[in-house]
Amino acid sequence: MLMRTDPFREMDRIVQQLSGSSGTWSKPSVMSMDAYREGEEYVIAFDVPGVSPEAIDIDVERNMLTVKAERRPVAKADSVKVELSERPLGVFSRQVMLADTLETERIQADCDAGVLTLRIPIAERAKPRKISIGGESGRRQISG
Repeated sequence: MLMRTDPFREMDRIVQQLSGSSGTWSKPSVMSMDAYREGEEYVIAFDVPGVSPEAIDIDVERNMLTVKAERRPVAKADSVKVELSERPLGVFSRQVMLADTLETERIQADCDAGVLTLRIPIAERAKPRKISIGGESGRRQISG
C-alpha cells in the first residue's frame, strides 16, 4: 500500500539529528511515521509533538502524499534566560507515495496528543472477492 520514494531519507534524518540543524521550508527535517493496515483502512501516523494543527499542511497530488509541519519557538518575555533548548524547531516534512488501491480523495486527518493520524480507505477494487466460473457443467466459486 505504501512505496518508499527516497532511500536516503533516513540517512538525512540521522545526519540532521547529529548535527543539531533544524529544518527550513527549502530543506525540511524528516518527520517520523508509522504505517499499517487496520481493517478496511490504511493508517499513517506522524509524530508532530508541539505543533498546532494550524501549522500542519497536508497535500495529495496524484498518489504523492506530502505532510509538512512547523514547530515554532515559544514566545518568551525579555526577562527569560534560556538555560537549555534541546527540542528541535523548524520545518518537518514527509512525502509518501501511495498505491493506486487507496481512495486518496477520502483521506481523514486527526491530530491528538502530538500524533497526526491519516486514515485512507482501501478501494473496493483492491479488496478480496469471489469469482464465479460459468458453464453448463456447474458453477464454482474461487477466491480472487
